[in-house]
Amino acid sequence: MRILQVNKFFDLQGGAEVYMHGLIDELESRGHVVHAFSTRGVKNIPSRDENYFVTRYHLDRPNDPITSLKIAANFIWNFEAKKAFSKMLDDVKPDVIHLHNIYHYLSTSILSEIRKRNIPCVQTLHDYALIAPNYGMFDHGAPCERSKGGKYYNVILHRCISNKFSHNALAAFEMYMIKFRQSYERTVSIFLCPSRFIKEKMEDWGEPAGKLRYVVAPTDWIDDPAVRGGGYIMFVGRLSVEKGIESFIEASSKVPELPVKIAGRGPLEEKLKALVKERGAHHIEFLGFVAPAELKKLRHRAEAIVLPTLSYENASGVVLEGMASGLPCLVTRTGGNPELVTDGENGFLVKPGDVDDWVRTIRRFLATPVEVRDQMGAKGRERIRARHLWTDHVDAVMKAYRDAGARD
Repeated sequence: MRILQVNKFFDLQGGAEVYMHGLIDELESRGHVVHAFSTRGVKNIPSRDENYFVTRYHLDRPNDPITSLKIAANFIWNFEAKKAFSKMLDDVKPDVIHLHNIYHYLSTSILSEIRKRNIPCVQTLHDYALIAPNYGMFDHGAPCERSKGGKYYNVILHRCISNKFSHNALAAFEMYMIKFRQSYERTVSIFLCPSRFIKEKMEDWGEPAGKLRYVVAPTDWIDDPAVRGGGYIMFVGRLSVEKGIESFIEASSKVPELPVKIAGRGPLEEKLKALVKERGAHHIEFLGFVAPAELKKLRHRAEAIVLPTLSYENASGVVLEGMASGLPCLVTRTGGNPELVTDGENGFLVKPGDVDDWVRTIRRFLATPVEVRDQMGAKGRERIRARHLWTDHVDAVMKAYRDAGARD
């Protein structure tokens, strides 16, 4: 089968990209011919299709007026992407197209080319962009559903995406346009939902239930499970507000008996370091960016993985990796997290942003005997083996391709 994977980035900067590249590898290992369409980037993984890739503008940097106008135009309708995508479809003639995240960079301009050729199409929902201009559904420190019911203007009124009026206005206008045109709904036959939570949220916001399919997120099986014994728990991720790391640090500072290692960078890094210094929490260590090989070694010796996120987590790759490693996972009770972690079975669940509950949970973990931690880790691995292996996931994805109309 000729399969075309489409995503706005082709490096490994986020969970969507890591998943897509993993899927490409798995599909190719089964003998399928996999192509890709994306934007050009200096950190892109090499691709035979890179000549089709289009300009990637940096939305988070200051730009000159002309570039800013180009960005605004491409945000709504990217003519360069539409033209390049059209040529690629004519050249490659894919049997099926698998969309990931295309918003803001490739835009919905490419969807008309899919419809024109009547190519079967599925899409994995990595976030909430299908229903909300604020695609993380997180704003001012809490989950945000102000735009439900088509009230996208609230993104502008409350500055949900950025402090800049233009950013919010563009996002709201784009959402009004694509919902009026039903751009995704008319193009995509099956939306793949990595968690029940996101599937139910899509249905609640009015997406067609018949097109939504729950397909659990995969992770790599780890043959050599964690031995633990390092005496520390680990946070791995971006140091940003939605990750809830500040409330976790506040709690951890009250339980100095359990060291913490924090791997990652982000906009809150200096603030969090200052907080740790202010609290005298010398047991909390910031590691900055950690290369994958070193991260694997650190995880191998950790006692548990921590995910204190405040937002509607979809299906956390960090938690799945922790479970595959045989580590208990301490996570907040939000989004898809409770679908992965059962309190007291393979980890503990915590109320999002609740410092006192985090203190109780950290102390509860400290009081958990080693043999019980072993059992938690084993149960996590059992869940991975039973439900989250790539083999089963690719089977489900291939079924979706065929159900959408693709032929082998």
